[in-house]
Amino acid sequence: MLQEFRSFAIKGNVVDLAVAVIIGAAFGKIVDSLVQDIIMPVVGKLIGGLDFSNYYLPLNHQGMNLPLAEAKKAGAVLAYGNFLTILLNFLILAFIIFQMVRLINKARTLGRLGDKEEAAPAAPPPEDVLLLREIRDALKTPQGRI
Repeated sequence: MLQEFRSFAIKGNVVDLAVAVIIGAAFGKIVDSLVQDIIMPVVGKLIGGLDFSNYYLPLNHQGMNLPLAEAKKAGAVLAYGNFLTILLNFLILAFIIFQMVRLINKARTLGRLGDKEEAAPAAPPPEDVLLLREIRDALKTPQGRI
């Protein structure tokens, strides 16, 4: 079983998947910083000058003027600002990944076209194949019409 697991783990697909997960996690942090540190402050400024991630609706009669962390300590809150921030983060990340997959598929398609153009012309069939084809054709014609 250990040998079988080792052969599974060394396969190219598993290694490629591991690399993709690591790069994806790092890329996710970059997009998260882009959303939280650059995009959402601008959106928050346009909406009212507050930190957008601190927008919430109190569900336990807390005051609206408390920061989100303190409002959560006082009771349940509906933190829609934080949800919208994470949703925007996801949409940006999904769009970027979609564009990357689209470019990779386009590159693969172009690579396949290049392979077809560079393919060498087929070599003529060997003489014995030609002779067998002639015999086959002769047998197909009615007797006496050779």
